[in-house]
Amino acid sequence: MTMIGSFGMGGLQSVFSVLFALGFLVFLGIFLAVSIRILGQWNKNNRSPRLTVGALVTAKRTNVSRHSGADGVGHTASSTTYYATFEVESGDRMELQLSGQDYGLLAEGDRGYLTFQGSRYLGFEREQQ
Repeated sequence: MTMIGSFGMGGLQSVFSVLFALGFLVFLGIFLAVSIRILGQWNKNNRSPRLTVGALVTAKRTNVSRHSGADGVGHTASSTTYYATFEVESGDRMELQLSGQDYGLLAEGDRGYLTFQGSRYLGFEREQQ
């Protein structure tokens, strides 16, 4: 007996309905979890004090993400996220995400004053040599 014959047409539609509903609920759950995490980090950064400390640029890195169309062929796009690691006066290191323009202005070994708020990069002023 075929699949359609054993379930009947109505039974097959109800299976698809249940699978669609489960898929939607999983998507919605992931979307809500990511949104809550992002909003929580944003709120934490806003409540953190703005600090300016002496710092050394110890490392720089990029993360390139490639995205393709829904069918896996055709249009592709990429995006680059920029990071710099700073060692502050206390010896602690922190990696902060920054814009491509700010990334281009930094060089490993630069000394200066890092301004940040929580995990949010606000700027770096290089010491004059």
